[in-house]
Amino acid sequence: MITRKTIWFLGLSQLVCWGVSYYLIAAFGAWIGADMGWSGTQVYGGFSAALAVMGLTSPWTGRLIDLYGGRYVMSAGSLLLAIGCLGIALSHSLTSYYLSWIVLGLAMRLSLYDAAFASLARIAGAGAKRPISQITLLGGLASTVFWPIGFFLAESIGWRAALYVYALFALLTIPLHLAIPDSKFSENQSEGDNKLPPMKPLAADGKERVAAGAVYAFIFMVLNFLNSGMSTHMINILSGLGVAAAISVWASTLRGIGQSLARVCEVLFGSRIHPLALTVIASAILPICFLFGLASAEFVFSAFIFAFLFGAGNGLMTITRGTLPLMLFDHKTYGSFVGKLLVPSFLVSAASPLAYTVAIDRWGEIAALIVSLLLAGLVFTSSLYLKKRFPVSG
Repeated sequence: MITRKTIWFLGLSQLVCWGVSYYLIAAFGAWIGADMGWSGTQVYGGFSAALAVMGLTSPWTGRLIDLYGGRYVMSAGSLLLAIGCLGIALSHSLTSYYLSWIVLGLAMRLSLYDAAFASLARIAGAGAKRPISQITLLGGLASTVFWPIGFFLAESIGWRAALYVYALFALLTIPLHLAIPDSKFSENQSEGDNKLPPMKPLAADGKERVAAGAVYAFIFMVLNFLNSGMSTHMINILSGLGVAAAISVWASTLRGIGQSLARVCEVLFGSRIHPLALTVIASAILPICFLFGLASAEFVFSAFIFAFLFGAGNGLMTITRGTLPLMLFDHKTYGSFVGKLLVPSFLVSAASPLAYTVAIDRWGEIAALIVSLLLAGLVFTSSLYLKKRFPVSG
């Protein structure tokens, strides 16, 4: 059974784990490059290496959670997060820097949303839909909380000491993960609010399963590419468009607020919205947000709307990344099957920080946003196709 305690603990752990890992490079990348004399490609290449490791270890991680649950898998992730942060802090060569990011890549796959979603699906089956939405509420504030913390710590005590603090934060999530229930869902069990009648997956046969899996994998491959690029370069893109550096930082923090507010709305009012419909709604927000991003060069206020809307759309899509498989596929193999489907998204997103770096250096911020707009349009179109291919009543 998924209790409120489990939801709160996982939500808090996601806030911290995302903040000290995925959003680390945006807070410290410029400081690391300036101190070590490394190029942007070298610095952000570490984050790309971590994302590649997430992809390579994704099926294995999903299978581990299916078999043993999230308690010890995610706790191991917390420990490795601390080791990775310490490794970067102690790095004086590219070799040790990249090795530390490889550790962080494994740690992120063991501790971030996809591991948490699989853990909840193992406990509650299709009844994990609402808890998946709920744990993302705090996690969505990771950039809002940790970008300012990171910048403040780097200015106050230096980026190396700041990463020592990040390592401590990571260790504090171990007790939160050890509190995850070790139970496994059974169709006959009584789960209180989580009790649901047996559900037939929308993609029940082999052909439909392949079609649904392919479109799902494509949608979240493109979305992860955009998310990775914006996580790394949103502040730099806004600054490059002429927005003052301090304003760029604070505008970018609205991304996290947009994520969490959108998720609050989903938790409060989205119980009757099918994940397929929610995917269409969320993906429709993304092209609009990049139009506001393009307008930021002329209107500073557009930068705030850009960051907020990107956070809102991405925040809702994060929920559907976890809930769509509960409706489309058999929840009994959620971890292993979804782990395989997410491999392309991790591998492609690994190239995103470098791709955006090259695009911005060669063609400028406007070109990077135009490409992002086109990719967001593909996500929206694919979401419409998925909803049409697998219609649901109600």
